[in-house]
Amino acid sequence: MPSSKPLDPRASMAAYLGSRVRKRREALGWTQRELGCHVHVSHNRIAQVELATDPPPRALADAIDVALDADGEISDLWWHMTRETYVDWVREFMEKEARAVKMLKYTAHSVPGLLQTPAYARVSLREGLPHLNEEELDRQVEARVSRRVLLEGDDPPFLWAVLDQAALHRRVGEKVTMREQLSHLIDMSKHPHITIQVLPFEAPQHPVTGGSLTLLSLPDGPDVAYLEGYSCGELVELPDRVTRYAHTYDLLQVNALPPAASQRLIRDTMKEHYS
Repeated sequence: MPSSKPLDPRASMAAYLGSRVRKRREALGWTQRELGCHVHVSHNRIAQVELATDPPPRALADAIDVALDADGEISDLWWHMTRETYVDWVREFMEKEARAVKMLKYTAHSVPGLLQTPAYARVSLREGLPHLNEEELDRQVEARVSRRVLLEGDDPPFLWAVLDQAALHRRVGEKVTMREQLSHLIDMSKHPHITIQVLPFEAPQHPVTGGSLTLLSLPDGPDVAYLEGYSCGELVELPDRVTRYAHTYDLLQVNALPPAASQRLIRDTMKEHYS
């Protein structure tokens, strides 16, 4: 039997994940083929995971974790691996977002990432990161869509999202992509811990026109604000600045349509423009 190719777990999080999979597999005395049989993939696919030439999607990482009785280690490493694809300021924000008990979000031209469908996310990422190949794009899409798990579970955070009406009209992909996305917004707004409002075109000018704003309430610390543009972001932790942005968000909520009227506008926009 040929010897396994050497691994360098320090090369990347994907390499570290692969090295842990190999170590646990070999501790059980399994071949790559045997592990593949347990998770319903080929031995070549297991080799790709272990060598980090094609890191696993979340479902495969979870299945490997269960098969190897890894007690969540492989699944946790998958989350760290996906964060590695983000720049530093986004990674720091994501770590706080994962711990938040309340999220307030405003976006001007697109649907917030936590509320995006896979098809909408794919088009958005392809247009925003045109240099990515298909495999890299697949990983980015999965990393974004997988973050929706933050809104699930027995005790999810409260999410209040204000979307500019422009986000409903700015077409992303085909009509079917937009119809699916708007339908998803309506479905999500029916959850008791999620509130969605639309800021109509008639609303007055405000300080974050054209950008995005997120406010996070953390269980073990003060609130923070996060501002993001096309290629930059800023995590704001100074209390006086966070207070000013919280006031800005209050004004957005006041000028936005009530939740029920927002649902009707989303439904009407879907029927009128994307039927």
